Amino acid sequence: MPLSSHLLPALVLFLGWYMAVGTHRGKEASTAALRSPTLREAASSCKLRLWYHAASGDVAELRVELTHGAETLTLWQSTGPWGPGWQELAVTTGRIRGDFRVTFSATRNATHRGAVALDDLEFWDCGLPTPQANCPPGHHHCQNKVCVEPQQLCDGEDNCGDLSDENPLTCGRHIATDFETGLGPWNRSEGWSRNHRAGGPERPSWPRRDHSRNSAQGSFLVSVAEPGTPAILSSPEFQASGTSNCSLVFYQYLSGSEAGCLQLFLQTLGPGAPRAPVLLRRRRGELGTAWVRDRVDIQSAYPFQILLAGQTGPGGVVGLDDLILSDHCRPVSEVSTLQPLPPGPRAPAPQPLPPSSRLQDSCKQGHLACGDLCVPPEQLCDFEEQCAGGEDEQACGTTDFESPEAGGWEDASVGRLQWRRVSAQESQGSSAAAAGHFLSLQRAWGQLGAEARVLTPLLGPSGPSCELHLAYYLQSQPREVSCNFERDTCSWYPGHLSDTHWRWVESRGPDHDHTTGQDPLAWGHSAHLLSRPQVPAAPTECLSFWYHLHGPQIGTLRLAMRREGEETHLWSRSGTQGNRWHEAWATLSHQPGSHAQYQLLFEGLRDGYHGTMALDDVAVRPGPCWAPNYCSFEDSDCGFSPGGQGLWRRQANASGHAAWGPPTDHTTETAQGHYMVVDTSPDALPRGQTASLTSKEHRPLAQPACLTFWYHGSLRSPGTLRVYLEERGRHQVLSLSAHGGLAWRLGSMDVQAERAWRVVFEAVAAGVAHSYVALDDLLLQDGPCPQPGSCDFESGLCGWSHLAWPGLGGYSWDWGGGATPSRYPQPPVDHTLGTEAGHFAFFETGVLGPGGRAAWLRSEPLPATPASCLRFWYHMGFPEHFYKGELKVLLHSAQGQLAVWGAGGHRRHQWLEAQVEVASAKEFQIVFEATLGGQPALGPIALDDVEYLAGQHCQQPAPSPGNTAAPGSVPAVVGSALLLLMLLVLLGLGGRRWLQKKGSCPFQSNTEATAPGFDNILFNADGVTLPASVTSDP
Repeated sequence: MPLSSHLLPALVLFLGWYMAVGTHRGKEASTAALRSPTLREAASSCKLRLWYHAASGDVAELRVELTHGAETLTLWQSTGPWGPGWQELAVTTGRIRGDFRVTFSATRNATHRGAVALDDLEFWDCGLPTPQANCPPGHHHCQNKVCVEPQQLCDGEDNCGDLSDENPLTCGRHIATDFETGLGPWNRSEGWSRNHRAGGPERPSWPRRDHSRNSAQGSFLVSVAEPGTPAILSSPEFQASGTSNCSLVFYQYLSGSEAGCLQLFLQTLGPGAPRAPVLLRRRRGELGTAWVRDRVDIQSAYPFQILLAGQTGPGGVVGLDDLILSDHCRPVSEVSTLQPLPPGPRAPAPQPLPPSSRLQDSCKQGHLACGDLCVPPEQLCDFEEQCAGGEDEQACGTTDFESPEAGGWEDASVGRLQWRRVSAQESQGSSAAAAGHFLSLQRAWGQLGAEARVLTPLLGPSGPSCELHLAYYLQSQPREVSCNFERDTCSWYPGHLSDTHWRWVESRGPDHDHTTGQDPLAWGHSAHLLSRPQVPAAPTECLSFWYHLHGPQIGTLRLAMRREGEETHLWSRSGTQGNRWHEAWATLSHQPGSHAQYQLLFEGLRDGYHGTMALDDVAVRPGPCWAPNYCSFEDSDCGFSPGGQGLWRRQANASGHAAWGPPTDHTTETAQGHYMVVDTSPDALPRGQTASLTSKEHRPLAQPACLTFWYHGSLRSPGTLRVYLEERGRHQVLSLSAHGGLAWRLGSMDVQAERAWRVVFEAVAAGVAHSYVALDDLLLQDGPCPQPGSCDFESGLCGWSHLAWPGLGGYSWDWGGGATPSRYPQPPVDHTLGTEAGHFAFFETGVLGPGGRAAWLRSEPLPATPASCLRFWYHMGFPEHFYKGELKVLLHSAQGQLAVWGAGGHRRHQWLEAQVEVASAKEFQIVFEATLGGQPALGPIALDDVEYLAGQHCQQPAPSPGNTAAPGSVPAVVGSALLLLMLLVLLGLGGRRWLQKKGSCPFQSNTEATAPGFDNILFNADGVTLPASVTSDP
């Protein structure tokens, strides 16, 4: 089996999901099939992309088939060899009318027993265009109100979806040849043959269907002519086209050989006309198993003839189908004054090929002759010169595109764009004084996708230091930063220097995407998303956006601004923020009058592989932003301004030599984290003097809110911290004696403000040397402030910290609700409201591995207490026959760690109440620990309505079977459990002896062979999953 899914990096082991077939133990051939749901109406451009994994020798055959009506088409078939990793496959379906299904099958026998896996199946460009009331100028309005471009008329494809763009009224004067009944007006030389798939030769590269009917019964023209003896197909003679274009649309097929080549020549006729054919189009290399459209427009002052020459290498095939001549291609009448042509079609003179492809009579086919040497193909373009003049390394990718050979680069595009060598004068206009040539992206006539590809000849092998250097130029219209990602990514693009990328994805409903459309998604370790360079519209601008950080190992999302080679951090958020969208904003400050361009950068940094990171609704407006709802001081001071002498400052203690301040911040709990701190020593701030820190303006509040913050005081008395609210005037809301200690403490205040307002923190010095007051993690949330240690989780986690604890595996509790779709199992309703709209804290234990790793949810520091009560509701949804998850309550203090409560066993679809007596002689924290006792088990542990009753004993609730976990002393509970266990053991032994005496146990075999039992099966809600020990090879 593959060790990782294709979507995740190769370093990930046993993470990510894919479809797989287990090992084959039989002696007969066996085929496993994976069939799609019923699909409907595929457009001509429809393409299926997937990744498959099949180690070489493990599988006899892989096949992709499409069933439509009574016919089953083989889209792709291979008997290997396959590489050791994930392989990408792209196949086209062609136009399908009505219902169809796609099947992926793998066949194995006694000598091919390995596993096969599939991942990332996607259908691209498969939808038909939607009807429009009006079409853009020049477009054709189909009978079904669909709009198509003028060049899509009469091209042999059903672009409208109802064939009205190909009807006889529109295309009656075109000359179309589909080879179903013959060659039409075309003449062929030896080498071309009319054929179809049914009954054709069994070659892997042979076309499996025609283009006209998209059927194995349809006919096409095919050639296997070898290089040097091309097969020629010639048109009838046409009159001079004059000022009109004679257009030829044709569909080509090149597969099985990189030496395949199809060339289109113009042969002019009559007195005074050039005798040598003129090459108008050349296609070389491998195009895959698809019919690719092309078009040539001919304007000739002489009568002319069109010649198509095909040739290929061993195992290769060149095919033609649906040759369509426009109504301006007028054949010469039978009574003609033109000089007669020699008998048979005229073969064009061979065109010069790159030196690495030239054949000499003295060498074998495919070898290059230089002097007395015959260089074999494997030594061509291998970065080592075999010839004295270096002929074997010419046309091997190194080029300035001044030579027509273009360094051997060949366009391999099959869509609406192509690469073409052009001159600078052609690009800038005939009047421009420019010189030189380069590759340029141009419009093309292909129908399969929009991407353009250009390839070198086969290169290598190369050394580990091999580098490719190139100069590129990108020109596009300036686009705004503001984007809701509904149609595309606007001016945003993924950075190419990171190890993974943001992806633009379609949501699954309004609960998933903030604007009900799409959003860019980040996967992997690090991903960059950059805006196009922007010119400031004002000295200050406000950037707002919505973000989504969800999962037990999600990491950090950062926002930075790049300008003139410098990068400024503007905003960041770390850890899971619940399964919901959050709004954030950051002020962009520019030098007045400066027009220096800037770029914005979103950087996603992952801690692991469990979680989703997304962005939506990015917008920029002139002017500053309101004060943020959350500030961690990690990237900036969030607009806070120190008053008076400016004693407050933002700092970190990474060096360990800070003159004052806590050793770690609260956000990251590391010395690298930042916070705001003020020195309250007498030398800096005399006793009774104050130092203020004032926020930017907050926007008016529509409802009461809670402002929480974390503060830290020096071990020696730092003084007092006062908090003021400035709205119409200034009034004190809170006063805290910032008693010292090693822990950060939580402060909270209720806020109501109908107008713009500010918050002011004021430190009052106590006149003690080496003293300070620090602030970190300010958060403004809707609703009233909860009591210490309590939370109903409707607006968030309150004062409970879910930061991953060192040494436990880096996993975090999460926050969410039943109404929001989630990739992790969770309770359908909360306990507070009893509905999907409610919220709770939860942890999915299935992400944990063996070894006892755990996740902690920690309260704020609580004062010492002789007796208090902790009440909470919990939900554990684990499989009925397989349980390994555990929930514990710990007391964590300077004296150590004490487990005071624990729960395990089967608890399904039910909220249960628990009460725990709490006592501690020191300041302490309550910790909810989710952990495993063995193998991972899919199932959530959830908490709701946590209530800490300081100084109160727990009251025994009224008896209610099945919904209460009663409090009690741990020894009593353990003793009862041991007594019950001993009783069960005695009953079991007695029952077994009775069965042995009776000799009639219906569940015991006469033999002692071991058979799979409950220990081998993980029962999930939706079915049964076999563990690795059952599905792997012995």
